[in-house]
Amino acid sequence: MHEARPIIALDFANKAAITKFLAHFPNGESLYLKVGMELFYQEGPDIVHYLKKQGHDIFLDLKLHDIPNTVKSAMIGLAKLGVNMTNVHAAGGIEMMQAAKEGLNIGAKDAEQVPKLIAVTQLTSTSEAQMQKEQRIPGKLIDSVVSYAQNAHAAKLDGVVCSALEANLIHQATNQQFICLTPGIRPANSQVGDQKRVVTPKKAQELTANMIVVGRPITQADDPYQAYLQIKNEWNGEVK
Repeated sequence: MHEARPIIALDFANKAAITKFLAHFPNGESLYLKVGMELFYQEGPDIVHYLKKQGHDIFLDLKLHDIPNTVKSAMIGLAKLGVNMTNVHAAGGIEMMQAAKEGLNIGAKDAEQVPKLIAVTQLTSTSEAQMQKEQRIPGKLIDSVVSYAQNAHAAKLDGVVCSALEANLIHQATNQQFICLTPGIRPANSQVGDQKRVVTPKKAQELTANMIVVGRPITQADDPYQAYLQIKNEWNGEVK
């Protein structure tokens, strides 16, 4: 059984910064990398091709949210990039999420695999008070998250982006195979930053998260590779 890899969030502005960062890692080591809006909008599809050629897996984190037909068309194009996973906002609704899935299936018909599709529930930078005041959603944040997850499950998506604090309830409302990918991961004694709902890698595992995304604790570390190994080991239960 292969060890689970934390997904590294490549929150950099350009290819040059990525190249400098990846130089800290051994040649030939396959990483799972998150390409988000900042990087993709600056470098375009070429950055995905560049990283794939180096043997890395890619989570393309663009959080699509538009009318169903537009999202479907966009996903047809994104599927052709050969990414391993991408996402939408669950707030777009079941019909939009179904259209996104359909677009991926069409775009990846000649590929080895269809990218996994997950949906963002509530961003981990969102507090319950913000949700109530700014989104005008009454009640508890966890109820909103679980509702979004149930809609994603109904749309036949592979999982959701959520806080690890919500993973167990989401699994109870869907199933254990439904992916709970959790950002907001911080090793003990690290800075929380702008995240509101954070946990350690070990705690994320205990809370039944299926995948974790880690950014600044690795990308801004003095020794990124050692920081990555520490988080990877903790995520795999090898650090007590």
